[in-house]
Amino acid sequence: MSNEAKVNNFVSIMGIPFVNITKEKLLQNHLFPRLIEKEKCYIVTANPEMVMRTTEDASYKKQVNAADFIVPDGAGIVIASKFMKQPIQERIPGFELMVDLLEFANDKGLSCFFLGAQEQVNEKMIDEIEKRYPHLRIAGNHHGYFSIDDPAVVEQVKASEPDLVFAALGSPRQEQWITAHFTQFEKGLFMGVGGSFDVLAGEVKRAPDSWIRLNLEWLYRLLKQPFRWKRILKSLKFMVLIMLGKR
Repeated sequence: MSNEAKVNNFVSIMGIPFVNITKEKLLQNHLFPRLIEKEKCYIVTANPEMVMRTTEDASYKKQVNAADFIVPDGAGIVIASKFMKQPIQERIPGFELMVDLLEFANDKGLSCFFLGAQEQVNEKMIDEIEKRYPHLRIAGNHHGYFSIDDPAVVEQVKASEPDLVFAALGSPRQEQWITAHFTQFEKGLFMGVGGSFDVLAGEVKRAPDSWIRLNLEWLYRLLKQPFRWKRILKSLKFMVLIMLGKR
């Protein structure tokens, strides 16, 4: 895994080097060229909750920092960078980055493997992918209920020789799975996408654009899914530590 993106254009927050470029430049200057050249790539879309986990779990921090690109998915990351007087240019939502990659795969006829979510959600999402992206090749798919070390799942993904692998296993499982098996693949862009399959399947709705523009997507999710309150507490703790200078 290359450290190219960590050398120049990044902002380090609690030891996590976030890329400090726009989504468009990340795609055009880094991700699309790698896909065309069939270079392996690992992307982490990190939010405050994930950063807090890295401060508590050294192995997880290593798995996150192994990524070629760590993008600021979460308004709290961008706000923290401003407190630090190292403002990140823009938030890069993981779902939007995934959609851009799907569109590119559709344009270029690339293949994608979809790993994660409940089986019925995964299948429903695949049906939607086929409708939206008719020229994208579906290398394969598998639900997310398996052991991280299950060799059968790894072999299934490898045998399909995908250009892109989207792992919707939630954190930290998706980062654990990618880093555990990354070296076994000769090519592929690997990206953890959390609950994105649920959104693509229509099981979960994203916040309205106006909420997203105001960096209030987190509040919309909390109102729709009150069980997420523990995650919000982690984000609040993150902001308190940033304000106290624990950076």
